[in-house]
Order: sequence, then C-alpha cells, then structure tokens
Amino acid sequence: MDGLLLGLGRLAGLAGLVLSGVAIILRLTGRYHIGSFGAGVVLQAGMAAILVGCFFQLWVVASRRT
Repeated sequence: MDGLLLGLGRLAGLAGLVLSGVAIILRLTGRYHIGSFGAGVVLQAGMAAILVGCFFQLWVVASRRT
C-alpha cells in the first residue's frame, strides 16, 4: 500500500511539474491559450496535481508514524 501511494504521489507531482512548466513557458512566450484551455487553467491544474502528490506522500508518512 505504501509503495502504491508513494508511486502515485511521485507520478502526480511529476505531472504537476510538467503541466506548470508548460503553462509558465508558454505564458512567458506570449501564448495565452494551450489548445482550448487558458494558460491559467493549465497552471492551476498543475498546482492541483502537485497538491495531490503531496497529499499521497503525507498519507504514507502519517501511516508510518502510527
């Protein structure tokens, strides 16, 4: 169970970093839309994915403490 949560946390965090990085780079180059989505929406999705990854990692740490 811990291994699965750690893997999911790392995968979600990596996906969040990629989404955030893409949104930031495209926004800095002057593109405000990525496909049919705004750059701000993609950035928020990246931040949400990072948050989910942190939650999974924290869940593992908390379960090991009990």
